[in-house]
Amino acid sequence: MQMADLARLAGVSTSTVSRALSGSALINEETRERIQALARQFNYTINSVATNLRSGVKRTIAVVVPYEMASRQSFADPFLHGIIGSLADALTERGYEMLLSRMDADRLDMAAALIDGGRAAGLILIGQWRHHDQLNAMAERGLPMVVWGARLPHQNYCIVGGDNVLGGRLVAEHLLAQGRRRMVFLGDAGLPEVAQRYRGFAQCLRKNVLPLLEQQRAAASFLADSGRKAMLALIDANPTLDAVFASSDLLAMAAIGALRERGRRIPADVAVVGYDDVELAAYFNPPITTVRQPIHEAGGRLVETLLSLIKGQSLPVSAPLETQLIVRESSQAKAAY
Repeated sequence: MQMADLARLAGVSTSTVSRALSGSALINEETRERIQALARQFNYTINSVATNLRSGVKRTIAVVVPYEMASRQSFADPFLHGIIGSLADALTERGYEMLLSRMDADRLDMAAALIDGGRAAGLILIGQWRHHDQLNAMAERGLPMVVWGARLPHQNYCIVGGDNVLGGRLVAEHLLAQGRRRMVFLGDAGLPEVAQRYRGFAQCLRKNVLPLLEQQRAAASFLADSGRKAMLALIDANPTLDAVFASSDLLAMAAIGALRERGRRIPADVAVVGYDDVELAAYFNPPITTVRQPIHEAGGRLVETLLSLIKGQSLPVSAPLETQLIVRESSQAKAAY
């Protein structure tokens, strides 16, 4: 079945069929419904790739998930699942397709080829990693791109993200209120978002005369096994620790496993707090206290920002997404147990 065949059956021109199947308001409702019913009857679908090529309008957005060759963060990470799903929903609602790609975090500039080669109309990167300079260079070329991450000094590209410094401070205030005093931090502070979470956490502790020493933090990539090993090292260096702030929920889960290996009870002996509020956090044992990033809202904000860039609109600096502490069993006061 070709479009011309469908047009003959409907007694209209091929251009009318095309407009009707794309939902154009130029076609009256009765004709549009009749053509769409015929299309369903004969299982006819528009070849969107061919249509885009003919019209010159690209309806594909590239979503790039950088990864470090050394750690190879898995797509199984629940945060990645959440934000990719959110982006897919937001793009589908607006009539766009998603091209999902992984790239070496040391070569973020390679993502520009997806636009230069005509495969995508715009680009969404999940994370800045350690190459703020490469992203700035891409933005200076005028490439339509938006990045999920942290707001940094001298930033030329559009960013969408939460208030990581506030998130870290909320965690410290909560743990202090629970009577915890011997805290450790788990996460790679070489990454912009994690660095800001650590900064907010450490600043609050210093304000309360509880500085974090070097042996009270351990770098860990966003992998469960990396988190487990780093947590075991923190336990050995700080045998009397009573609280852990993990820079992601996945690392919080790994930390809980490592603490149990060493005979620690959660939260009676050690409170644990994560970050992101992925769906699994509420159903873990125990349910994990975490800083919520509104992942579903993030997808819509990223897509809307990118589409505005593609249309050539000037963008105001967007406010950070809401950052909220969600308190669950993993960090409740000692007195409750």
